[in-house]
Amino acid sequence: MGLLVEGVWRDVPRDTKSTGGAFVRAESAFRDRVQDRAGEMRPGRYRLYVAKSCPWAHRTLVVRAMKGLEKAIPVFYADPYMGENGWQFPDGYLHELYSKAKPGYTGRVTVPVLWDEKESRIVNNESSEIIRMLNRDFDALARRKLADLHPEKLRREIDWLNERIYRTVNNGVYRAGFATAQDKYEEAVTELFRTLDWLEKRLKGRKWLCGSSFTEADVRLFTTLVRFDAVYYSHFKCNLRRLVDYPNLWRYTRRIYALPGVAKTVDMAQIKSHYYRSMKHINPTQIVPKGPLLDFSLH
Repeated sequence: MGLLVEGVWRDVPRDTKSTGGAFVRAESAFRDRVQDRAGEMRPGRYRLYVAKSCPWAHRTLVVRAMKGLEKAIPVFYADPYMGENGWQFPDGYLHELYSKAKPGYTGRVTVPVLWDEKESRIVNNESSEIIRMLNRDFDALARRKLADLHPEKLRREIDWLNERIYRTVNNGVYRAGFATAQDKYEEAVTELFRTLDWLEKRLKGRKWLCGSSFTEADVRLFTTLVRFDAVYYSHFKCNLRRLVDYPNLWRYTRRIYALPGVAKTVDMAQIKSHYYRSMKHINPTQIVPKGPLLDFSLH
């Protein structure tokens, strides 16, 4: 869980002492957009560096697959095991790419990364912004038609959902799992299950979070839910209830899993390997559990 300090990699653990035991996620540092001038959107110019295990990176893989952008935007996959040098790819470590893009950079080195091969730069490393670029900026290269995931008529509702779900669910599981104080852990878990209970009620009679329209809010929630029973329930101590104990949420998760291209983006073996082997401060034995046995297919 290291970081770059003035361009030099340091294997530094997360600091929760200064926050009273609470986990606080750092803001993403690269927040640019792709060039949308005529002729700039050529296949292969923009690349994604991801880890199949990471829920934030998984968001980009879901949208890329649903829009049929696999040939237009090549993907480089990290090894699921994160060692003392951070995310490792076949051609090197991710922190080396960060240093190449911004010599002297200080900060966390995270996936996903949207890389501009032409200009040798990191365009963006914030998943929520990358999926919005994938949503519309690459339409000329998409092989599948997909309705706008952030339509104007639903933007206020989507943004409101995103904010609550990010704070209490997407990041909430990490706030629970990485807390080093009992009260901070309990606060995170309480908020997490309060929102899951609320989502269970909201999805009664609804196909998607915004009714009949599948949106980015569904993508963002899905990548946390699909990991919940296998990882967050036990590894992060989010164990008041399992996802399968929520009939509507469980059905909703399987419905998204069944959408074109989505199932291929889910690699449960890599997900479990990363969390249980890489986070030695939580699981010092690095033993990966055999279960649970999950079937995401619709019956």
